[in-house]
Amino acid sequence: MTLRIRQIAFVATDLEPVVDELCQILGTNVCFRDPGIAEFGLHNALMPIGDTFLEVVSPITENTTAGRYLERRGGDGGYMVLFQVPDQTEARARIARQGLRVVWQADHGDITGTHIHPADVPGAIVSLDQSIPPESWRWAGSDWSADTSTAADLIAGVLIQSHRPDELAPIWSKMLGLEPSGRRIEVNADQYIEFVDITDGRPEGISTMDVRSSDADRRGTSSVAGGVTIRFV
Repeated sequence: MTLRIRQIAFVATDLEPVVDELCQILGTNVCFRDPGIAEFGLHNALMPIGDTFLEVVSPITENTTAGRYLERRGGDGGYMVLFQVPDQTEARARIARQGLRVVWQADHGDITGTHIHPADVPGAIVSLDQSIPPESWRWAGSDWSADTSTAADLIAGVLIQSHRPDELAPIWSKMLGLEPSGRRIEVNADQYIEFVDITDGRPEGISTMDVRSSDADRRGTSSVAGGVTIRFV
């Protein structure tokens, strides 16, 4: 199994209107709501994009990391990038060698997860997750199925805006064990992370999500929802 972008998370002040808008844009439906994230003072909804996932989280208690992120970014926006790694032991050893701090860790029989401190890998909260078997994904529940008849069938890329994009690419690539090509990291043959200049006046964070579509009429179009530009490629 190769390294993949398996899930992107948006954060929203009001969950349901954003979820409804995203479902309409992407032609998908909610596949899971995870009661476990109440641990973080949140509720959520997940939507399949092929066998990748878009999650929206929203605070339900005061003083949450997500709530502070909403304040810092001035509203709804991109929040997390979850990478599916082939070997969690190797991934944890690599980030330990780099001195990256772990803020949350989980070890279940079917998945392991590692959240890295956003001050160490700026631009978004990063999670490294190994799913067993690789085609499963506990965070989306057990009843989802990849639906390639929808408007989008893969999260193809993520653009992260920053006032220092040239600095972020090497940090992220080193964390992932990859080589950057300028401001762009080729995660695999189908997916990428790209760091761009700030153009909308908002602070550093996920600005754009690219989704692959088999619908020729969709390609080249874009919409904005949840504070993120969604481009069909």
